Amino acid sequence: MNTTPISSSALAQDFVQFAVEAGVLRFGEFRTKAGRLSPYFFNAGLFDDGAKLGRLAGFYARCLIDSGLDFDMLFGPAYKGIALAAAVAIELARAGRNVPFAYNRKEAKDHGEGGTLVGAPVRGRVLIIDDVISAGTSVRESIALIGAAGATPCAVAIALDRQEKASEGGVDMPWSAVQYVREQLKLDVAAIATLDDLLQYLKSTRTGELAQHLPRVSAYRDRYGV
Repeated sequence: MNTTPISSSALAQDFVQFAVEAGVLRFGEFRTKAGRLSPYFFNAGLFDDGAKLGRLAGFYARCLIDSGLDFDMLFGPAYKGIALAAAVAIELARAGRNVPFAYNRKEAKDHGEGGTLVGAPVRGRVLIIDDVISAGTSVRESIALIGAAGATPCAVAIALDRQEKASEGGVDMPWSAVQYVREQLKLDVAAIATLDDLLQYLKSTRTGELAQHLPRVSAYRDRYGV
């Protein structure tokens, strides 16, 4: 299994710049789910119009094509993953790789086609599309759904790897959520960009408003990074 982050430097830098310009990647003081005060916040829900979602999907598609990952279809976990899986499938088709996609409902439907899975039949090697991996909960739920359908979860694609220690019960773990997925759940993880890529972007911005955020983001990486 490939455990090396799958993202080219140029692609990652382009993506970070896009996320900043779109207002999706913001700087300030934000409380994370782990209770930490983070100097930056990535909210993929703000890719909220056609142009931004289309461009985001293009980054995912390029990341997946460059990764060389072997998969037969895409799966988008509810809710953010639904739009992502559909958009990425469109961009992959435009690039000459037409693959089916499916997603799940939070509640089972008792009429029509019924069940919790929607879209193409879940078969073969399934790649999960999500925005970030915070605790691995969404990934584990997706693995269970895919396995119950008789298919094989093979990898996860995310937009940003925060590269920080996971937290359990308020205690910092020596591994990140992405490392947990790779090493414990045995799935490849392809990230368009990482926290290191964000730091590199800030370092390249030596003047202007963005440059002032480098010390705090760097200190956060030193304290919570893996």
